[in-house]
Amino acid sequence: MDCPAEERMIRLALADLDEVASLDFDFSRRRVVLIHRAPVGAFMDPLQRLGLGARVVGSEGAPGPRPSPAEAGSEGRERRTLWILLAINGLMFVAEMILGWWAQSTGLMADALDMLADAAVYGISLAAVGRAAKLQVRAAHASGWLQMALAMGAVAEILRRFATGSHPEPAWMVGVSVVALIANLSCLALISGHRGGGAHMRASWIFSTNDVLANLGVIAAALLVGWTRTNLPDLVIGTVIAAVVFGGAVRILRLR
Repeated sequence: MDCPAEERMIRLALADLDEVASLDFDFSRRRVVLIHRAPVGAFMDPLQRLGLGARVVGSEGAPGPRPSPAEAGSEGRERRTLWILLAINGLMFVAEMILGWWAQSTGLMADALDMLADAAVYGISLAAVGRAAKLQVRAAHASGWLQMALAMGAVAEILRRFATGSHPEPAWMVGVSVVALIANLSCLALISGHRGGGAHMRASWIFSTNDVLANLGVIAAALLVGWTRTNLPDLVIGTVIAAVVFGGAVRILRLR
């Protein structure tokens, strides 16, 4: 449990249960504090179906707190931030995918898919606000199928380039990755103002931190491509990033 996609999966899995009073996510300890008004067994089946290794470490039933006016006001600011994050990730997906294809870099193309995965998370969070739980699940599944299809397409392209050969452009890989790194650092700066707020925003900060690491991985692969004069480092980093996107899609599709 280290990204907003997984937090969203947990929230959607429990959305139909009126007995849930509140959820608080502790990502450093990989725990969810669930305040509830029913036996804990009522919540375990939907959580275990997610495949995230859910187990009970303690149980306590209690009425949950209601959102305060200050919390309600913060939702507007967080929503505006999510719109900006969605725009940044959407634009970078298009730019990285096009330039990655032109530069013959599977690493850049896979990182573009990671950007799309981020945009899908923010888009679902925004589009599903106030809607019925079934519609929220359908939206999440649509995102999961899209991510899976694109990840499989990236793997197919990696295999094709492994078989037929490719000539990644290290300079372009570094240049585009630096721009993507700046974009993700901008996202981090935006989210940092909300790190003490909602759990979703704290999760988004962690997710964007992982994106920065992916950008640094592509830059390292570009330097290795230039040094070794082979496409192998690019293919390896592309495969790793595509696998991460595919794994996230599988977890989303397990949601019922």
